[in-house]
Amino acid sequence: MSLTVYGNVSNRTAFLYPQRRENMADKNKKSYRTKRVFVNNIDTYSSKYIAKFLSNSIVGSSLEEANTDEYGSGADEPKPQKSKLHDGTFQIVGSVSDYGNGEHSFALECYSSQNRDQLLTRLLECDVIVYNISEYAAAGLMDEAMWAISALHSEKESFTSQKIFILISSVMTWAMIKPVDPNEPDIPLTEEDYRRKKPHPHFKEHANAEKTVLKLGKTKKSKLSSYVVAAGVQYGMGENLLHYFFKASWLGERATLPVFGAGTNIIPTIHVSDLAGVIQNIIDHKPKKPCFIAVDDSKNTFEDIVKTISLVLGHGEIEKVPKEQAYLTKALTEVEVEYLSVNLQLEPVLLKDNFNIHWVSKSGIVNGINQVVEEYKQSRRLQPVKICLLGPPAVGKSTVAEKLCKHYKLLHVRLRDVIDEKISHLVETVKWGQQQGTGGESLSIAQIQLDSLKSSMQQDEGRLSKELLYVIMREKLNSKPCRDQGFVLDGFPKTYEQAKELFYEEDLEQNHSKSRIPSYNKNIIPEFIFSLEASDDFLKERVQNLPHSLADDYSQEGFLSRLERYRKANVEDETVLNYFDELEILPEVIEVNNAGDIEYSAVMESILRLVGHPRNYGPTPAEREETKRKAAEERARQLVLETKERKRIEAETKAKMATQLAKRSVQVTEVKRQERELLEARSCPLRNYLMKDVIPSLSEAMLECCKAKPDDPVDFLAEYLLRNNSQE
Repeated sequence: MSLTVYGNVSNRTAFLYPQRRENMADKNKKSYRTKRVFVNNIDTYSSKYIAKFLSNSIVGSSLEEANTDEYGSGADEPKPQKSKLHDGTFQIVGSVSDYGNGEHSFALECYSSQNRDQLLTRLLECDVIVYNISEYAAAGLMDEAMWAISALHSEKESFTSQKIFILISSVMTWAMIKPVDPNEPDIPLTEEDYRRKKPHPHFKEHANAEKTVLKLGKTKKSKLSSYVVAAGVQYGMGENLLHYFFKASWLGERATLPVFGAGTNIIPTIHVSDLAGVIQNIIDHKPKKPCFIAVDDSKNTFEDIVKTISLVLGHGEIEKVPKEQAYLTKALTEVEVEYLSVNLQLEPVLLKDNFNIHWVSKSGIVNGINQVVEEYKQSRRLQPVKICLLGPPAVGKSTVAEKLCKHYKLLHVRLRDVIDEKISHLVETVKWGQQQGTGGESLSIAQIQLDSLKSSMQQDEGRLSKELLYVIMREKLNSKPCRDQGFVLDGFPKTYEQAKELFYEEDLEQNHSKSRIPSYNKNIIPEFIFSLEASDDFLKERVQNLPHSLADDYSQEGFLSRLERYRKANVEDETVLNYFDELEILPEVIEVNNAGDIEYSAVMESILRLVGHPRNYGPTPAEREETKRKAAEERARQLVLETKERKRIEAETKAKMATQLAKRSVQVTEVKRQERELLEARSCPLRNYLMKDVIPSLSEAMLECCKAKPDDPVDFLAEYLLRNNSQE
């Protein structure tokens, strides 16, 4: 199979990336010598971000003094760099396992084949060759890495300049190493302990690859030098190994995040961008030492990491479960579970002593979790969808809201449900505290809130005061599920004042004091406002035709009263729609006028077109299986119905044909009888004539013929009858 090349800036026969047709040098800027870097599998997690990082990095820039600030320790969030090739940056070429899997605009060329003869030609064109096997790799990839260093080693005498080979391996090749001092197991391991390391059983091939790379890189370093980087568990930029925990927290479907095993094991980690920085430093510095440990300064346990993810992104609760249960989790492979079980304390001495790394998260994922979560949301395109549905009573807001929540995986926020949920939560909190016999500030606060709600409802016939109402609604809209996934606000607020009070933000009052736009909380304000409208006659007719299960909610008198209040509130100068207009969130009015459209297909089509695609994961595997199951059940049901209908039609047709045959048989019998009677009736005169006039004469003639026995009986009979007839 031939090597396929995607994109090229040289004169070789290949296609040029459209994004690269711009001038790649600014005449007014200083020109730098670039380095051509090969990175394998640039469509996979860490290789992709390493390649992106290098494509935006100036060759030799890490030789300058590093900026010691890090994003995870409170520095300003970095501005994303555009993937734009220019003089002085590393030029990236690489292989891809699936060219259609994402964009590779940061690369000059992409090779989608594994033809080694042609691949070697490409490797020989590069100054640096990076093979990444840090993510658990198939044996074929590790064989390719060892082949690549061996092939380059064989060609080293033809090199006009030094080439660098970097193998990015895993700390799992250190997993079974014994402590430096058994009496003090907490002493961290350093690069000096490299020769004592012992790999995890699943990573013996990685260890063999490391040995091969180091051995071949020693023979003639002026032509070919090699390095091995033992990378910690990588995180950031959308996540890979830890994605299971991020996704479970973001979806909020689990009350607790699982910690497999005791969770006390220390997992060496590194942000994927910091790993890329290590690779850049190796290329720039060309250090004498060939082995490096690439980990951050954190000493976080597995429990620390999961707990932090849950606190920032989920419900904040964890649950320790047996390690064996992890193997039953379809989202994690056996090797990934082993990654999470590693227990190592590593100290990257060479990184600290020799390199200038612009750390993204030097202190680890726990301290830098806010930035990591933001990267996760941006990389995965997980943004909340916040919708407000307004309209008159009985127009179908709740039906449409439920459909939108199902489609976009949002929270359905209804005033009545939010109040009931709050009261139930407070009751359970107080009850649990009393049962446990514990007091404390949280129990006191819950009791005070519960008493306040009950008192307010007793004073106003079951209704809450406006102040408490706004507090509860704001608390709901500020909850993590609403802020992460989004919500559909169903039928509230109803008036300008309610909207102003609900979305009001005190902290912004001073900033907006001179602005005509009301101050509002951007975290909870809806992004889309839809007003469902219908005529009064249409709504009245719809209420009359509602099923009995909904009739109690829309009594004739109560409905008319609510409709009248709604119409009055929406003819004033300051309506709820005016409020959103002032914020430049333009409401969309959708007419509901088809009584036959019980599924609200037209309304949903309009809203989905305006809101766009979901900004989340879509259906979970369980939901997809449930959808398939329901589809299969529906197909089976339809098949049964079709079979039953076909049999019914066949039976009806058979019975109809039998009836028609019986009727036809009766008709045929009757026709035959009538024909017989008609023939008999028509034959009577002829018989009488024969019996009276023909038979006697003929009988007499035949007797005479028998007596005479003539030679010609016919002539005899004719003559006899003629003669006797003439005589008569």
